Amino acid sequence: MAPADPIDPEGLVARLRAAGCVYAEEEAALLSDAATGEDLESLVVRRVAGEPLEVLLGWVGFEGVRVRTAPGVFVPRARSGLLVRLALAALQSRCDPVVVDLGCGTGALGAVVAHRRPDAEVHAADLDPAAVDCARRNLPADRVHRGDLYDALPAGLRGRVDVLLANAPYVPTDHVALMPAEARLHEPRAALDGGPDGLAVQRRVAAGAAQWLAPTGVLLLETGRAQSPSTLALLRDAGLDAALHTDDALDATAAVGRRPRGVDAGY
Repeated sequence: MAPADPIDPEGLVARLRAAGCVYAEEEAALLSDAATGEDLESLVVRRVAGEPLEVLLGWVGFEGVRVRTAPGVFVPRARSGLLVRLALAALQSRCDPVVVDLGCGTGALGAVVAHRRPDAEVHAADLDPAAVDCARRNLPADRVHRGDLYDALPAGLRGRVDVLLANAPYVPTDHVALMPAEARLHEPRAALDGGPDGLAVQRRVAAGAAQWLAPTGVLLLETGRAQSPSTLALLRDAGLDAALHTDDALDATAAVGRRPRGVDAGY
């Protein structure tokens, strides 16, 4: 069989741009680096059809770390870098900290923390087997656990977690249909849909946090700006002191919850 004709670079960019890819030149370069000939053409066809670039490449650059991705697993967004930055700041004065990435997807949050803090004991958990398999490619396999939120975690972590990271879904059910097709069609609904008010999973994360956090531990929870007052309220309803952090450059909002000083978590 004769080798496939090489794909014209300008034509490739034009096809991607026509499909609505905002950064068509950059995407064309990444795809061309990943494959050639018929394999490249296959990737281009899939990208034009709307599959996420990060899934086609098999990786995403996140906070300076190359994180492996997989089909059907939520792709980490740049805005979630705020959670990582807050986590690293919280860990500055702690030695050998314990960190948990809850509802981890690819395990990106935990993977970056582990990269920046090799002394950290980083655990991750997700209910989706595809996400668990993917996260085990980004973190030590024996520290990635499958199960529903806290049910997945080893009991020995209870009361020891210095930083609890959670990018729980926070899109209200009625708004999922308004999301880009790239997310709606190629990422698991459970990773996007936060229930009628977008807070269903956040409530569960907040409700269980105090039992798992160390006395000076922190919960870092991504949320939307419109929902941030409600997110703060549910953290306070769970008995946590709560504050909000935003990053305009990342278009990111995170809620921070802490156990009140002198309050026993009851575990």
